[in-house]
Amino acid sequence: MWIFLGVMGFLAFLVFGIMGAIAKLRKKNTVKRNLIISAACLVLFIVGVSNADTEPTNDVETATVAPSVKPAATEQAQAVIAEKTEAPAATPTAEELKAIEAEKKAEAEKKAKEEAEAAAAAEAKAKEESVPREHKSALKKAETYAENMSMSKAGIYDQLTSEYGENFPKEAAQYAIDNIVFDWKENALKKAQTYAENMSMSDSAIYDQLISEYGEKFTAEEAQYAIDNLE
Repeated sequence: MWIFLGVMGFLAFLVFGIMGAIAKLRKKNTVKRNLIISAACLVLFIVGVSNADTEPTNDVETATVAPSVKPAATEQAQAVIAEKTEAPAATPTAEELKAIEAEKKAEAEKKAKEEAEAAAAAEAKAKEESVPREHKSALKKAETYAENMSMSKAGIYDQLTSEYGENFPKEAAQYAIDNIVFDWKENALKKAQTYAENMSMSDSAIYDQLISEYGEKFTAEEAQYAIDNLE
């Protein structure tokens, strides 16, 4: 501000000084006035220059920005971090390894057993589906004779193939005999009890009737079981 006033005063001093000099040469009455103004401007110039030296400078101070410091984690945050941090897995002991191997072996055996059972079931189903209808009928008829008439296996075969009986083909009858599941000893015992109760036969006669090819056609073992358990 003072510098500006000083410069303006100096310029005014020069202007009015020149004007005063010109007025003097022309002998005008404004010489005195111009000289006074010129002197005042000179004073203003001097004051402006002197105050400019003492005027405080508005230096821009560089603000020192303190480096940002990341606040320390709170106890709660540290606890969460600790929970999420997985502890290294401990080396299993010999007993643990043994238990793991035993478990793997048991699982493998179970899986193998299940696969074997599934394969056997699938094979049985496929085999059953491939059996001719007549063979299945012969098997059902054989089961009926075994359950309701307590017949022997040989007696059932003869009945299935007889032209006076069921008249099944030999292949169908043999399929029935091969696939029927029954307790033939119990059938022999039931027959023996029938002979004993209804015909009052002796043990020897009952035995002969059980094994006779013209009688029941049980095996000797089956007939002996019947005699041994006859009441």
